Amino acid sequence: MRAGLSGCPWRDYEEMLRAVNLRPTRQRIALGWLLFSKGGRHITAEMLHDEAVRAKIHVSLATVYNTLNQFTEVGLLRQVGVDGTKSFFDTNPADHDHFFVSGEGALFDIPHGEVEFGKLPVAPDGFEIDRVDVVVRLRRKTGASAKS
Repeated sequence: MRAGLSGCPWRDYEEMLRAVNLRPTRQRIALGWLLFSKGGRHITAEMLHDEAVRAKIHVSLATVYNTLNQFTEVGLLRQVGVDGTKSFFDTNPADHDHFFVSGEGALFDIPHGEVEFGKLPVAPDGFEIDRVDVVVRLRRKTGASAKS
């Protein structure tokens, strides 16, 4: 085990990165540890950068973005866009849907089987449907709307 992040199984993250043909750099391993050691989660680049700073991992926000995008490209993460300027990265890359709480910036999974589709559109010529992302936007009920 290497020094720096106590209790970190470095070899596991090195092997995970090698398995998807990414060079296991110190920064990728450290960010992988932050991402995957806490179980399933939804995180933005800014949130991960803040965690890295608190863990005394010296990494720029640009490196965090690049690493998250690389992890997404090789299938370790799933990117979930919630509006034109904000994306979350989900440590569960399998197909599933999400709730997004407007005003709070929280994203969480919709239980499996809760979303049903009757029909998908036909893809235009030369294209095929890659995946369907469903993000159901929520807001907290206010006193007036809760009564109606």
